[in-house]
Amino acid sequence: MPGNTSIGDLIRQAREAKGWGPAKLARELGIAEGRGPTQLERQAVYRWETGKRTPEYWLPYIVQVLSLDVRVVPVSDTAERDPTPADTVESVLVLGRNDVDRRNFLAASSGYALSALALPDLESIVRRTRMAPAGAIRVGAGEVAAVRQMVKALGDSAAEFGGGHARHLAVRYLTQDVAPWLNGRFTESTGRELFAATSQLVHLAGWMAQDEGRDPEYQGRAQQYYAHAYRLAAEAEDPELSATALRGLAVQAIDLGYRAEAVQLGEACVRYGRHLENPRAVAYYEATLANAAAQDDDRRTATRHLAFSETAISRSPAESGDSWAAHYSPGRWAHESGMILSRLGDLDAAEEHLHLALEIHGLDRRRTRAIVLADLGGVRLRQGDMDGALSTWQEFIDCAEGIRSVKVHDAVEDMRLRLNRFHSTTAAEELRHKADQLMA
Repeated sequence: MPGNTSIGDLIRQAREAKGWGPAKLARELGIAEGRGPTQLERQAVYRWETGKRTPEYWLPYIVQVLSLDVRVVPVSDTAERDPTPADTVESVLVLGRNDVDRRNFLAASSGYALSALALPDLESIVRRTRMAPAGAIRVGAGEVAAVRQMVKALGDSAAEFGGGHARHLAVRYLTQDVAPWLNGRFTESTGRELFAATSQLVHLAGWMAQDEGRDPEYQGRAQQYYAHAYRLAAEAEDPELSATALRGLAVQAIDLGYRAEAVQLGEACVRYGRHLENPRAVAYYEATLANAAAQDDDRRTATRHLAFSETAISRSPAESGDSWAAHYSPGRWAHESGMILSRLGDLDAAEEHLHLALEIHGLDRRRTRAIVLADLGGVRLRQGDMDGALSTWQEFIDCAEGIRSVKVHDAVEDMRLRLNRFHSTTAAEELRHKADQLMA
């Protein structure tokens, strides 16, 4: 499209290409946003298309509904901003309630992933401190601590047994317990702490949804939770939480095959984390970009940022601290690095890193350990080490029992398919039979 095409022109052209009138587009946007076909009036579409308003809040839904490429969508700095019909708190609570009510979610899309970068409403917290109703609950440090403690408890459970284990608890806690606090009375500093803690909870809900199911609806849920986690973190002015939420979007984009989008999101992670003093966080985001670049077959960029990540993790203190990125231990770094190296074709180095993750650093979560064992078995098979692969996969099957995780499920299925080539080998057949029982 021409470089001087306005956002209003893009909306009008895409709308007309679909054969829609302004009213039809307004209805579809209301449905996509989650509050129904009557939420938006056709006059709003008219104002966007004539350049009288800029659809700041509605932009991700416009991108999604009209299948626009967000990279060519301009946003004018001179046009009057469209009033935000639902701030971040209202929007994320609608998202959570739709999830509780099991409403349909739109599938994850590459356009929505990138449009998340333009979402934050940096005045949200200040506005809420001024507009809280007189009867609202007073919120302080105790409520913030409660959210953080619940995130830790639910996160520990999911790390052991998979994202499908207790996701409904995380979402109900958001919509039933945290919602009154978000709509309560608080100071600006408490509001930032509350938004940051809620960002962690929403991010966890996204990770759980992504890990619970491979179908488009689960992935759509995850993508929207990640985007809202980013908005909450950005409004809390917390760069580490912002970068970590963007990392969630980047990793999902990798899994879904959106390679160029994953690289852009990985670059955004690195930008947010560039000035952090936490080496684990820096290593986390640099490895994210290295992984995205490797999936995009950009060996040079992948190798460069993997080296940056290694330098950062080598400076990581023994005590992890309590930051959001603190869980990114040297063992988890070794696993991610091993898989990046595998993608780049360096199988010997990949095996060394995966062995390092398992045997030297150890991994304290069953789900994580199961995935690393599955990956190591695959690397050993590619090296021609059949005995090593079978031995490792046997340990993987034992570890995977009872875990509700799409990644573990996919790893079992991948192993079964690879073992089909060795149907004449007794040990392989026995292992495949165990895998069949596990899948059943």
